[in-house]
Amino acid sequence: MHKKNTRLRKRKVSSAGFRGRIWIDGAEGTFLGYGRIVLLERIREYGSITKAAKSMEMSYRHAWELVDSMNRQAQKLLVEASTGGKGGGGAHVTEEGEKAIKLFWQFYADFHDFLKQEEQNLMFSDKNQQRRRKV
Repeated sequence: MHKKNTRLRKRKVSSAGFRGRIWIDGAEGTFLGYGRIVLLERIREYGSITKAAKSMEMSYRHAWELVDSMNRQAQKLLVEASTGGKGGGGAHVTEEGEKAIKLFWQFYADFHDFLKQEEQNLMFSDKNQQRRRKV
């Protein structure tokens, strides 16, 4: 008879409170989200989809597919890539891509403010209900 492993696995405990994620969908599915915005920022930082992907421990192919999806769904390109040659290729975030990054982070901050506010509303509501029960 074998012994069961009774050791508890350590789980990453998230902070208490409301949590949420934001995805902005387009006609083809996800258009923008947290990971895609980070990818855009890394492309801006490194000037390369390959280097941006490596920095995120992501395959180049997956990064390229995400960039291609964003570019297809946007009215204007968010990333422009140039192929290799003398001096190699590269990529840069366009003005439209910069706007998308800025707007997403503003929306993200507003969303988290909303979650904090709603959490406070619920906590006050719970305290009021507990007080009523005691009376």
